[in-house]
Amino acid sequence: SFRARLMPMYYGWRIVAAAAGLQFVYAALLLQGFGAYIAVLSDEYGWSKTALAGGAAIQSIEGAVIGPLLGWMVDRIGPRRVARLGVVLFALGFAAFSRIDTLTGFYAAVGLIAIGASLCGYFPLSVALMHFFERKRARALATMGLGMAGGGLAVPLVGWAMERYGWRDTALVSAGIIALVGWPLASMLRGNPAEVGATVDGLPPAPRSEADAAEDPGRDYTAGEALRTRAFWLLGIGHGMALLVVSAVNVHAISHMKESMGYTLAEASLVITMLTVAQALGMLIGAAVGDRWEKRVVAAGCMLAHASGLLLLTFASNAAMLLAFALLHGGAWGLRGPFMQALRADYFGLRAIGMILGLSAAIIAVGQVAGPLIACAMADATGTYRSGFVLLAVLAASGSVLFLLARKPT
Repeated sequence: SFRARLMPMYYGWRIVAAAAGLQFVYAALLLQGFGAYIAVLSDEYGWSKTALAGGAAIQSIEGAVIGPLLGWMVDRIGPRRVARLGVVLFALGFAAFSRIDTLTGFYAAVGLIAIGASLCGYFPLSVALMHFFERKRARALATMGLGMAGGGLAVPLVGWAMERYGWRDTALVSAGIIALVGWPLASMLRGNPAEVGATVDGLPPAPRSEADAAEDPGRDYTAGEALRTRAFWLLGIGHGMALLVVSAVNVHAISHMKESMGYTLAEASLVITMLTVAQALGMLIGAAVGDRWEKRVVAAGCMLAHASGLLLLTFASNAAMLLAFALLHGGAWGLRGPFMQALRADYFGLRAIGMILGLSAAIIAVGQVAGPLIACAMADATGTYRSGFVLLAVLAASGSVLFLLARKPT
């Protein structure tokens, strides 16, 4: 109606837009762009794939170590302050990265980048959105994820900048972009709707029945109570097994295409762009109907798609197989990703969701660390990524069972 068009936008959607912008910067400059740095540094310095993959491992280990602390910070001081601090450290990390000459310097810079990226990344952004949305929680998280998918579209630009201006200047400019774009976006975050005079979902509070009131204790867990449920561990381990594939692809896919198929850096980056388009399509599907689907069943199906996609990448001999890899893996990532946090909020409530997500991060990090390390260790030993990728695909496929078993605790 005309009146509805005149009403101001619900502030929760502004947070979605800000979070999507931060995810775009993170994905373009680090998550999906990091593989390009790995390929270039390997050529320039002759560092082994295992040594360079340690940079990705540092990011994941850092997430496991500070996850509970980050959860405590988000619950206590709010996502806005945490994200602002993260933007500053993220930018400083890239500035330091542009000056490295040794592996020690590489690890130190990546460690600083990782801490900053965590503080202004998916974790605190998700917590902010969970407090603003309930009925449309999956839609909000999936819409935020479109920013991460869109960031992949900039990967060819990052690759081109490295070839045209060098990786050092590219990293330094990235630091400036993070600071100039990230700070105002982080400043838009809020911890709950009451801070801006709003309500959850922007709707009047629904009348609560006695049955709803009786159900509250089962829906709003403390961190300790969540830890004692089977669902917490099944979701955490299943999520970690998905990231075996996701992290290995992010770090090694470009190098695999360069070495096994003779692709240039720009050509390999184009495949990542196709993957990102598929990821965006998966998120759009999740945003449209995700709140009506059985999320754990969808997640189980996505695990099989991750595994199939990785096998196609492993044995790809033509562009069609790479396209199929991009569609399967990217679509599964886009559809499954937002469901992970939505499931936890659905299962455990919001009372201690920051700490619950932080504790989950410690489990998930095992997959983030192991994926790239398994792939690169077996590549250094055998000369190709094939055996490592096949092993990761098998593990991911078996992880589908965990999601099927992860029913809501009662």
